[in-house]
Amino acid sequence: MMKGAHFPATTAAFALLALATFHLVSASDPSSLQDFCVALKNTDAGNTSNAVGSKVTPANVEQIAGLNTLGISLARIDYAPNGGLNPPHTHPRASEFLVVMEGTLYVGFVTSNSDNGNKLFTKVLYPGDVFVFPVGLIHFQFNIGKVNAVAIAGLSSQNPGVITIANAVFGSKPPIKLDVLTKAFQVESNVVEYLQNQFWYDNN
Repeated sequence: MMKGAHFPATTAAFALLALATFHLVSASDPSSLQDFCVALKNTDAGNTSNAVGSKVTPANVEQIAGLNTLGISLARIDYAPNGGLNPPHTHPRASEFLVVMEGTLYVGFVTSNSDNGNKLFTKVLYPGDVFVFPVGLIHFQFNIGKVNAVAIAGLSSQNPGVITIANAVFGSKPPIKLDVLTKAFQVESNVVEYLQNQFWYDNN
């Protein structure tokens, strides 16, 4: 029969202190710095008469200070009929879920280089449908219907950020060196120059 282990009093006291400290740490409050702040924002229809045929109306911490520390934000996206596009973009600090309110959207995202080698996931969405775009991945929405479309996006950050791919690559100021882009896209320099000379509309 095994004999019970005996600990010196100092060891037992240390163990109790460590256990008490652990409970104090695990009982800490991991929530935000504030309880809440009531705030409202009007999200009227956006003007889609532009080069891409869409308008994003954000409701993040820049528009609503009450979102500070809450880790959430919203956006309304309006799409023109027959091809209104929210161009390929990423949110570096947030995942996004999209709820279609009106119209028909073709949506999708591309996985990272290492995850199935840039695999494209797409779906056609109708009113009431929901789609999720994982954080940081390139995604888009395209109105394939003959009427206006509207969607509401929820994002898991008070300040999700947005990087529109074409704008960032070809519309940077100052421009990215021609040698870099011709090698990256494996095209002639005149193609890159043409793209850099375009007006890259920001729908945000």
